[in-house]
Amino acid sequence: MTAITLDCADPEALAAFYRQATGLELHPKSDGDFAGLTSEDGLFIGFQRVDDYRAPRWPGQIVPQQVHLDFAVDDLDEAEALLLELGATKPEHQPGGDRWRIITDPAGHPFCLTRG
Repeated sequence: MTAITLDCADPEALAAFYRQATGLELHPKSDGDFAGLTSEDGLFIGFQRVDDYRAPRWPGQIVPQQVHLDFAVDDLDEAEALLLELGATKPEHQPGGDRWRIITDPAGHPFCLTRG
């Protein structure tokens, strides 16, 4: 796999969130319609503007999650605190117990933090 693209209302804002969360570099051609992050190994994460974007509602399926990413971290509490500070939210429904945490990005996409 070389790329993952997420729909959203504000590509630049969502790219900024994931840039701070992951340390990936902002693609130089990013703009208000499509922004992207790149890693040294070639992985590209894109964020595309969608008119009338509707955020997923975890865990319900009225507006399904659309995509699900997992991030391995050394410390769940530390990673969660950082992401919440960056604008993420932590849904009440947490089925992973001590094994993982579900977080939603500022556009509503759920993703998991797992022990690295």
